Amino acid sequence: MSTATPPANAIDPRTPVIVGVGQAVERLDGADYRGLSAADLAALAGEAALSDCGAGSTVRGLIGVIGAVRTFEDSNAAPSPFGKPDKFPLAVARRLGIAPARAVLENVGGQSPVTILMDMGNRIHAGETEAALVFGAEAISSTRHLAAKGETRDWGESDAGPVDDRGFGMKGLLSPLAIAHGVVSPPVAYALMENARRQRLGLDRDHYAQVMGDLFAPFSQIAAANRYSSAASEPLSAAQIATPSPRNRLVTDPYTIKLVSRDQVNQGAAVLVMSVAAARAAGIPETRWTYIHAATLAQEKEVLARPDIDAYPAANAAIAEALALAGITPDDCTAFDFYSCFPIPVFNAAIEGLGLSPDDPRGLTVTGGLPYFGGAGNNYSMHAIAGVVERLRAGSGAQWGLIGANGGYQSKYAALVLSPQPAPWRALVHDPIQARLNAVAGVVPVAQASGTGTVETYTVWRNKGEPANAIAIGRLADGGRFIANAADAATLAHAADHDLIGATVALAFDGTRNRFTV
Repeated sequence: MSTATPPANAIDPRTPVIVGVGQAVERLDGADYRGLSAADLAALAGEAALSDCGAGSTVRGLIGVIGAVRTFEDSNAAPSPFGKPDKFPLAVARRLGIAPARAVLENVGGQSPVTILMDMGNRIHAGETEAALVFGAEAISSTRHLAAKGETRDWGESDAGPVDDRGFGMKGLLSPLAIAHGVVSPPVAYALMENARRQRLGLDRDHYAQVMGDLFAPFSQIAAANRYSSAASEPLSAAQIATPSPRNRLVTDPYTIKLVSRDQVNQGAAVLVMSVAAARAAGIPETRWTYIHAATLAQEKEVLARPDIDAYPAANAAIAEALALAGITPDDCTAFDFYSCFPIPVFNAAIEGLGLSPDDPRGLTVTGGLPYFGGAGNNYSMHAIAGVVERLRAGSGAQWGLIGANGGYQSKYAALVLSPQPAPWRALVHDPIQARLNAVAGVVPVAQASGTGTVETYTVWRNKGEPANAIAIGRLADGGRFIANAADAATLAHAADHDLIGATVALAFDGTRNRFTV
C-alpha cells in the first residue's frame, strides 16, 4: 500500500513539479495539413504545455534551461532530404521566444524522455533555474510523404549558442558478432527475443500469435479514441492484429506490420517543470501540479550476452525499485504506460514483471501504444508522460501513475512514478540497480561455430513480404551459444515455412559469418 505523503506546504520550495504538458499532431489527411518540420511540431507542443499551466506569459521568461529528445534525423536513423536544424533545441526555443542559458540534447533511446526530465529536475532543485521545458518531435511521415510527391521543403536552419550534446549513447547495445549476422534493426532483434519467449512458454506459432494479438487489441482501442494519435484508425481485434494478410504482411517472424511500432508519424510532445516556489508565485493552481515520486534507470547486457535472450531483468529491476522508492504497489496505480514498440517489452514489464493482465481495466497504456498511437523514435514516452499527467489530474482521491520507457533492443529501461500527492525530490536512481545487474555473469557466444546445434530462437527477415535473411540463435552440443545465418536459398525457404524452434542444425564458419543448414 502507499505511504503517507507530506502536505504541499511542507515541501521544499526548490522541489520540481510538472505544471504543464502539451502534445501536437499533424495528420496527412487533415484539412489543416501544412507539412510541418519536427522543430515546428515540438514548438507547437511546447506552446501547448505553456498554455496548459495557465500562466504561460509569466513562465516563458523563467525558463533558463531546455532539454530536447533527439529526433531520428539526429540519431543517424533517418534521412533528412529537406535539411534539419544544426541545433534542434535552440531552433525550438527560438520559435517559442525562449532564450535559455543552457540547452541540452539527450542521447538516443526511448528512455530519454525520462532521463532528460530528471536532468531538468535536478537543475531546478539545485537552483540553476526556476523553470525548464523538455520536448521532442518527429516529422517522418511528412518527410516520406512530401518526398514521394516530389515536393521539397527547406528545414535547414542555424542557431548561435552552445548546446550540451550528450552524444548517441549507443555503446554496448549490440556486439560486432550480432551486427555481422544481421541483428541491426529493432524488428530483427525484438523478433529474436519474442520467439525466444515463445520457446520458453512452449507455444506454437499460431497460439503465440493469438497471445500477441490479445495483448495489443486493447491498445488499438485506446489509440482510436486518442485525438493525438498519428493516424485516424478503428479499433482492431486480436485476429486482425496477429493474422497475416495483404494489408498486414509479415515483417519479421513472428511480427505482422500491426505488431510493429508506427514510425511514420508527425507528432510532438513537451513537459513544463517548475520549482514549487516559482509555480506558487506564478499563480499556478496546485490542482495542476504533478510530483515526481521516483525515477530509475537500468541497462541490460548486450543481446547475445544475456543469459536468457527473451528476459528483461533491467526493466523488472527498474520498475521494482521505482515502486519501492515511491512506497506503492501496482495495485495503487491508477494509470500505466508501458513502452510498446513490440509485444515483448510489455510482456516482460507488465504481464510477467508485475502480474498485470492485458485486459486490466486501468489499461496498460494511456496513449494507445507505438503501433497504433505512434510516437515513434526516442520521444514516445514524452507523450506517455503527458497522457499520464492528464489522467491523474482527471482522477479523484489518491492517484499514481507508472511509466515504463524502453530504449535500444530491450537495452535501457527507465521507470517513472508520478502523482498529484506531494513528495520530496529524489534524483534518478541508477548505480545501485546497475551494480546488482552487472553482478550476474553474462554469456560469451562462440564467434566461429561448427558442428551441430539446437535452435532456441530465430527469425526470418522479409523484404516486402519475401524472405530475405534468416538468423538462428541456439546452443552447441557443449552448451556454447551460437548465432548463424541461413547457408543457402533452400535453408532460407525452409526457415520461412517451418518452425525452427528446437530444430537441429549443422553449423559452419564461412570466413565471415556462421552459417546453418537444417
